[in-house]
Amino acid sequence: MHGSVGAGEDEQKPYFFLSYAHTPKSDPKDKDPNLWVQRFFRDLCAHVMQLTSLPAGSAGFMDQQMQPGEGWQERLSEALAFCKVFVPLYSPRYFLSEQCGREWFAFSSRAAVQNTRTNGNSGNPVTGVVPALWVPVPPRQLPQAAERLQFNHATFGDEYADEGFYGLIKLNYLRDQYERAVYRLAKRIVSVAQQNELEHGDPHQDYAKVPPAFGPTGGPARDMEVSVLACSRSTLPTGRSPDCYGSEALNWNPYHPASSRPLADHTVDVVRNLNYAVHLSDFEAEPQRLLASGAPGPGLLLLDRWALDARRRRDLVDQLCATRRPWISVMVPGNVEDPENRSRGEELAQQTDVVLAGRIDDSDGHRTPSAGLPTLEAFSKAIPGAVKAAVRHFEAHAPTYPPPGSGGPMPRVLPNGIGYGISDSGGRGHSTDQDKNYGDKAEGSSDD
Repeated sequence: MHGSVGAGEDEQKPYFFLSYAHTPKSDPKDKDPNLWVQRFFRDLCAHVMQLTSLPAGSAGFMDQQMQPGEGWQERLSEALAFCKVFVPLYSPRYFLSEQCGREWFAFSSRAAVQNTRTNGNSGNPVTGVVPALWVPVPPRQLPQAAERLQFNHATFGDEYADEGFYGLIKLNYLRDQYERAVYRLAKRIVSVAQQNELEHGDPHQDYAKVPPAFGPTGGPARDMEVSVLACSRSTLPTGRSPDCYGSEALNWNPYHPASSRPLADHTVDVVRNLNYAVHLSDFEAEPQRLLASGAPGPGLLLLDRWALDARRRRDLVDQLCATRRPWISVMVPGNVEDPENRSRGEELAQQTDVVLAGRIDDSDGHRTPSAGLPTLEAFSKAIPGAVKAAVRHFEAHAPTYPPPGSGGPMPRVLPNGIGYGISDSGGRGHSTDQDKNYGDKAEGSSDD
């Protein structure tokens, strides 16, 4: 795979990452239909270079072609880890592409961690995503991750909003509008890059294991329950400082001071990037959301090990584990930098093991280690696996709802192999004259 980036240090640090869905050829003899995307990419890079002081060749990254012997997954992971802005090129194919979904999720995870580290509860979360229209996509076809951006494409011009870059670049009479829209997109990329200094991601992440952000088909968001069982500042056990807590359980921030946001808010962001509609709840205040009989829906329980000091909270977890509810994944944060966690870590882990003893293996439901996930990054990387396990168990245990009515007659194999038999009192099937005539016609039809 060839990335359009510079040499040396800049080879791993493109300014923006262009994510697009490849269009297949209608005929092997046809020209590459993605040549127009490559031209658009070159034009966009040229404008970005004029608007910045970037070194030659470092404006953008685009997967242009496979190169023999090149580790394309490694190159892709590096570009997603270091780029400042992510530019998804919308088209009907884009949100059906698993690769595009992986690229989106990998970059969005960086933004989610950044927000949790630095932005607190501000109303302006960093996304670093600047969408562009290749072909306009109806709003109803947008997955939740894209729908939440609320980007007004008409600010780049009405013709652009109606036609997308593909229409502008292909129609000669819209050439001026194309140039204007590309320039405005370049300005937007530079503005976002300068306003939001994203921390670098992990360039060595296993790209093949990154989950797609748009769900299995890029369709509507699915439901996911996220519930928290944690202390508040008024219910802390003896010896626990209030630094990680707030006035209610949903304020719990176990990775303080590295994190400035509640863990629940961070988890909701990551799960939404997996294309789920999330309901957030306090397990102690709304236990029925997880303890309802049957399989009401997949979910995550974020468990504060310090909260298990209270009997009423241990009883809630006992109820959760008393009946098999494998569609609820349990996640246990730790924080290796917390001195109180370090001093009482073994005791906390043992108590958590006792409470979760009913979850012996994965068939009983997913759970992270009782020793706790040591960092925010480790917790973030564990979320997709916990979500996937919860959904898998839910789909295996969810009740089915057959259509109303008694249904039609059961089909039976007749002597000639065609038609519906009618059971006699002995349970044997026999055919009607209509069945026989149909069978004779079908049997001889191959000679027509």
